[in-house]
Amino acid sequence: MKQIYRALAAMLGILLLISGSPVQAAQVNNGTVYPVSTNEVAGWPQGPDTYAETAILMDADTGTVLYNKGMDELRYPASTTKLLTLLVALENSSLDEQVTFTETCLADQTPDSGNIGMQVGEVLTMEQCLLAMIIQSANDVATQVAEHVGGSVEAFCEMMNQKAAEIGCTNTHFVNASGMPNEDHYTTAHDLARIMQAGLKNQDFRNIIGTESCTIGPTNMNAETRTYSTHHALLASTAQEHYDGCLGGKTGNTIASGNTIVTAVEQNGMTLIAVAMRAEAGQVAYDSIQLFDYGFGNFQKVEVPGGNVVIPNGNTVDQLTTVETAAQDTSMTLDYYYNENYYVGSGVEETVTETPEPTQEAVTVTPEETVTPEADGSQETQETDDGVFRIAALVLVVLIVLALIVTVVSAVRKKNRRKKKRKN
Repeated sequence: MKQIYRALAAMLGILLLISGSPVQAAQVNNGTVYPVSTNEVAGWPQGPDTYAETAILMDADTGTVLYNKGMDELRYPASTTKLLTLLVALENSSLDEQVTFTETCLADQTPDSGNIGMQVGEVLTMEQCLLAMIIQSANDVATQVAEHVGGSVEAFCEMMNQKAAEIGCTNTHFVNASGMPNEDHYTTAHDLARIMQAGLKNQDFRNIIGTESCTIGPTNMNAETRTYSTHHALLASTAQEHYDGCLGGKTGNTIASGNTIVTAVEQNGMTLIAVAMRAEAGQVAYDSIQLFDYGFGNFQKVEVPGGNVVIPNGNTVDQLTTVETAAQDTSMTLDYYYNENYYVGSGVEETVTETPEPTQEAVTVTPEETVTPEADGSQETQETDDGVFRIAALVLVVLIVLALIVTVVSAVRKKNRRKKKRKN
């Protein structure tokens, strides 16, 4: 019996250990076909289908999603990972820093991956590293940048994941800085758009992703001058797929990820971000062009108090529904919705609290009384004083008259007495 109890206890312990283990991320379901969900929004312009399994078109200013095809489904990012590597490196280093390459960089120098053949002990500036990483998609450089900035690749990846969470990514987990294949290295089209959106707020980021070619002169260990040109067809001015207003972006390709691409384009005061994930070579560029044509051809940016909204052409702000999401002492944030439930932007309205003006107490005025600015009762006091004065004057007059009478009577008596004396 004791052996049975021990066996049961052991099994229970194993179950507890299993239940306490961290839950693994959902698997990447390559090959799954998703519908264009924005085509189901009533009144929303119908978007094109894409070769890519997942895709998104998002306004960079408001975050409004204009096109959604499985945008929150997990996919492998390949070298589009380097967009977050670029952003984190820029925020934690300076462009003129000296980066000395170590044996760490050699781990990602494989024949079938992008690299520029850096040697242990070779030195580049951080700016040279970041340009080579984006333009040539150099994995060896990305790995060395990670070690230089983070102290180790692992620590840098923690910084990347923290940054991703900070900017609103909800389905991203990176374990390297280059995008080399790893089952635990994944993201979504939506999160890549968010990363690009955050990067566009950094001018150095914009400068680097928008550079078509770069030249690295002789170094301390390499006498050659190396020149690299962009792989991004929509950015390259000589490419057939070049798109006017393209700010740049990043391409990626592995067997597991297929071809993937992130692009930003600015036209007519509106900046749109397109992401297409997992398609054949050339198809993601075509998908991106189709998405940008759809976005710039069917939507308009409209200013609202303290912000902007992006809505289909022919619509007005008056047709939108607003929801208050945050309130401060002097302002409130309003989210705007198309067709009552589809988010299209937000604004901040100033709230003015009116201060009541001081009021005076009402005074009833009767015809018999005249209210003057003097203190209450002044009229009665004046009338009382006048009455007293009249009485005093009357008494004084009476006293004077009595005094005259007494004087006259006294004089007459004296005169009569004198006459009597003379007769005697």
